[in-house]
Amino acid sequence: MVRQPRYLWLAEQLREPILRGEISPGTRLPSRTRLARTYRVSEQISRTALRLLVTEGLVEARPGSGYFVRDVPEVFRLCRTDIASGSGLGRLSRERIGTEQEPCVSPLSSRLRLRDGDPVYRTTQRGLSARVPIALHLSWEPASLTAGTLRTPFDAAADLGLLDRLSAAGHPVDRVVEEVCVRSLRDAEATLLRAAPGMSVLVVERTHYSSGRPVETSDLIGAAEQCRLLYKLSLARPRRAGDPRGRS
Repeated sequence: MVRQPRYLWLAEQLREPILRGEISPGTRLPSRTRLARTYRVSEQISRTALRLLVTEGLVEARPGSGYFVRDVPEVFRLCRTDIASGSGLGRLSRERIGTEQEPCVSPLSSRLRLRDGDPVYRTTQRGLSARVPIALHLSWEPASLTAGTLRTPFDAAADLGLLDRLSAAGHPVDRVVEEVCVRSLRDAEATLLRAAPGMSVLVVERTHYSSGRPVETSDLIGAAEQCRLLYKLSLARPRRAGDPRGRS
């Protein structure tokens, strides 16, 4: 049997009471030196165990003060559905930051099948809870689709949804593709979310297609420890024997 590393064992001695609620949020944990003495390990092992708990989001390090048990973050469920298609911010209150025209650059150009430099409209929104930013929604669409019409993100009525707006412009959406990943938060995104650059975020890349052509793509970004994706998908009912719809 492979022996468990001592720092993992020590982290478990602290993790379990934290998860059981025996050590309440805000409690200061023993120092590295005290942990080393109490559990008869080296200070390097106690330091590594504490850093592991920080990485897991259970503990936070406060420079000059020590390590403290973190509050359990509120979880927000962002509903994904095949029936409607929008920002995906769910019940969060929406704050529209604005729309700008900018040149398309890689890798966005690959997602929209455009050339670098082609103009796109970028729209930025935030999802808020009690005025605190929880999620960020960035969307891009080729300017050529609606330029010169009243269906651009600049001109369309605020209550006109993406699908209705593109359909009215002659580009009805008939397919949606999503790809989900976890990555580090970038500087510009961190400013909008009032968060620390480099933290782990959940990213949903959604692209809308019309007759095989990508007509809009977006990134839904939220803290990985706070955001959950809730998928509600419609399934076709199996046909029963004798159902006339099953006969050719």
